[in-house]
Formats: sequence, C-alpha cells, structure tokens
Amino acid sequence: MATAAFLERAAELTLDAAQRIERTLAATRAHLDAGATSRAATLLSTAENSGPDEFQQAETDLLRGRIALVRIDDSEGLAWMLRAARRLARLDPERSRESYLEALETSLLVGRANGVMDVVLAEAKSAPPHHPPDILDALDILTANGHRAAVPLIREALDGAEGPLWTRHPALAIILTAELWDPDTHERITEWLLKSGRESGSPLVLRLGLAQAATAAALTGDLDEAMAAIAEEQAIADATGTPPVIYHRLQLAAMRGRREEASALFEAVMTTATATGQVISNVHWANAVLNNGLANYGEALAAARRATADGELFTAGFTLPELVEAAVRCGEHAAAVAALESLTERTEACGTPSGLGIAAYARALVTGAEHDYRAAVAHLTDSPMLPYRARAHLLYGEWLRRQGRRQDCRPHLRTAHELFSGAGIEAFGRRAADELRATGETARSRTDHARDQLTMQELHIARLVATGATSKEVAARLFLSPRTVDAHLRNVYRKLGINSRRQLRDRLDLRPADQCCDREGPPGSVSGQAV
Repeated sequence: MATAAFLERAAELTLDAAQRIERTLAATRAHLDAGATSRAATLLSTAENSGPDEFQQAETDLLRGRIALVRIDDSEGLAWMLRAARRLARLDPERSRESYLEALETSLLVGRANGVMDVVLAEAKSAPPHHPPDILDALDILTANGHRAAVPLIREALDGAEGPLWTRHPALAIILTAELWDPDTHERITEWLLKSGRESGSPLVLRLGLAQAATAAALTGDLDEAMAAIAEEQAIADATGTPPVIYHRLQLAAMRGRREEASALFEAVMTTATATGQVISNVHWANAVLNNGLANYGEALAAARRATADGELFTAGFTLPELVEAAVRCGEHAAAVAALESLTERTEACGTPSGLGIAAYARALVTGAEHDYRAAVAHLTDSPMLPYRARAHLLYGEWLRRQGRRQDCRPHLRTAHELFSGAGIEAFGRRAADELRATGETARSRTDHARDQLTMQELHIARLVATGATSKEVAARLFLSPRTVDAHLRNVYRKLGINSRRQLRDRLDLRPADQCCDREGPPGSVSGQAV
C-alpha cells in the first residue's frame, strides 16, 4: 500500500500530462496488487479522462479488465483484456502476446478461468508469431495435439530464457506444473511465492503462496501444514476484505475424508454466487476422492465424470485416477480403459516418478497384472505425494487378499494404514483397516492428534507458539491483537489439557514435519522396518 500511495502522490504532483497518466496507471497497478480494487478503479477513471495515447489506452483496457475480473458482478473483464491485446498487436507485438497471457493469468488468479483458455488461444492465433515458440504456442499445442507434443515446450517455457515463468505468471505456472505431475517444481514455485509475498507485502502474491502451500501439503499428506496455511490465508482475506480462496479447502476436505464435514463444504461452495466452472470442477474432483476413500464408488464415478467433462487443466488430469478406480469398481470397463489411456498419455509424456506411479496403479486396476502393482509401489517409493504412495500399497494389498495371498497382502495393508492414519487421511485409513481385519489382523488405533481437537486458526497459533513465536509475533502475522491471540491460546490449553507454552513445545504433533520424526520409524516404514 505504501508503494501505491507514493505513486499516486507522484502522479498528483506531475505537471506533464503524458507522464502523469503513466504514473497514474502505475499507481493503479500498485493498488490492484495490494487488493484495493475500488481505489484502483477510481484512479483508472482519472487516467481515462486525461486523454491517454493509444498505447496508454491499451494499458488502461488491460487494467479495466483486471478490475472487472476481480469484481464478481462484472463479466466484461476478459473482453477488455482481449481488446487491449488486439490494440497492442501493431504497437508492440511482444506486449500484445504478454497481454493474452495476462488475461489468462488474471482469470486463473480470481477463479474465473472456465473456458478462458480456448477463447484466449483462439484470439492469440491472430497475434504476430513469436520465435522461438513461447508459452502461448505451448498451450496451443497442448490443447490441439496433447501432452506428448507439448511437454517439451512447456518445460522450456517454465524454465524461461528470461527467468522462471512463475516470476511473471505464477498461476499459469502452477497449472502447467500440475499438468506435468511435478511436485518438486510446484514446491519451488510455492517457496518463491511465499518469500516474494512476505518480502513485498503483496496480499495477492502471499495469498496465492499460502493457497499453494495448503495444496502441496494436502497432496503430500501434511494436513497440519494445510490447515495452518488455510488459516493464515483466511486471516489475510479478512484483513483485506476479500473472499477467501476455496480450492485448497476442497483439497484438504477430500484428503481428510470426513463425509459430513466435507459434504457440507461442497454444498456450501456449490450454492455460492462465486462458484465458477473452475471451482465447481474442483468440488467434483474432491467429491470423487472423498467417495473413493469411503468406498462409495457409484458416487465417486458420477463426480469424476463431472470433473473431467470440461477438460479443465489440473482437475481433469488429477481426476483421471479417481475415474479409473471408480469405473473399475462399478464394472464400467470401457470408461476405465478410456480414462486410463488419457492418464497414460499425460504421465508418460511427463515422465515424473509420481505421475508414472499413479498411472501404474490405475493400469493395475484395469489389467489385474501384478507387475503393474509392483511398478506403482516402486515408482512412488520416494514420491512426496504420500496419499498416492499409500494408495499404491492399499490397492496392491487389496488385490493380493482377493488372490488368497493373505501373508503377502498384510505388509502392504499395514503400510497403507500407517501412512494414512498417521497423516489423518481418515476415509482411506478406515478402508485399509477394514482390509486388514479381513485378513484376521487388527489395525493399530490412531493416537489423538491436535488437529482433531482444534480449529484451523487455533492449530496455526499453537504451531507458531510451539516453535517459539511470541503472542505479538503471531498477532502481526495473523492480523490479530495480542490479546486475541492469548484468548485463542487459552482455548488451545483447555482443549489439549495443558497449561503452558513449554508443554506446547513438547508436543510432537505441533511440530512442522521437517522437525519431527515418527517414533516407530521413518515415514513409509512399518514398525521401524523400511518398506
């Protein structure tokens, strides 16, 4: 906000008309980045009424589009941004192509990207060509020819001759990284967003970073970290008067696997005025994961079909494994085979261990071939995506039990149960426990965890205090008063049956994952024996 105020004051003091417009547009961008949409709109009107030249008018149209996309009741945002790109085509071809990417990026950031990709790429065909091919070309090839043709260009665009794509278009880079089934690059993007957001003070960048931290944590089975990131993102949203991000909440609910809690969230999201195609497809994906965990395969199949219907980036690809499993369980062989073909095309083109492992267990479900189950376990052994690693063991163990190989199935079912239950992934954990009981073995009960007793905000505060933060430091981070933080701490003490900060620091379940070890063995082990 300080930067925006400085630029606005500089514009007011500028006598030269052209320079004053330039500074007004810079101030508008700064206010937008700070989340002050109304002030940005007011300043933009000032620039428009000051007689901008043609290039400045194009920049004005771009900003008008960004503002409209942020505002829920304004549907003209994309049209304004495409108009700017067309205007810039003869003035500055490079800026024109960048404007098409800005239109896509902004739509992704505000959750209004449903159908935007096709519109932007169709418009961009008339833009001057770029040599060598850039990200627009890679996206065009992806939609026209599939992953095998596009993946090399996507990887080249992500690295970028001018620096990583995520430093300019982080939302687009995130989506493309998901298409590559590449958790390692996603982690790099998330770290950059959090660092950049905290250093710059940009609420938009920091909230995106926190949302991605929650997504990464949910998909790697660190539900405590997911809850903490969601609580902090909510605090910033409340402080800036903007709606909280939704999709990472859906991902957490899907992985946690509590039917009533998740279903209430899904229903609430679907009935809100802000539920766009992109958000809705995330709800369907989450519903498919939830119901596969609960062994409600008919409901999972219906949800997975809805999630993949529009071919949305990220959700369509990530839903394919859910669609394969649900279709196999429901006897829909043709649907399972079609989904497997699409999943295989994507994951083989990308070649990451996580993607190859997930595709291998989906293939095993269709073929019933033991070597596919073994391949899945091998590929996912070192994958950070714990829920999927555990599912490979669960599915292999289920198959072995149905083959009458009771002794062989137990180690895989134990591994699945311990990974799921240790992470708090409850529905899949119960499924693994049921399978173990069917072999005549009782699954160990899960110990109580702080996440089961505290709200998301209380858990985040407790984790911060457990790592040594003072009430004043926690208050500054969460936009609360120290008195409010202390009130939350009293609730934490009461719920956990403790009475001091020292006791908080002694609780292993409040330490970040990288500061705490499983008492009985490393992650992915059974009773201290490495898998």
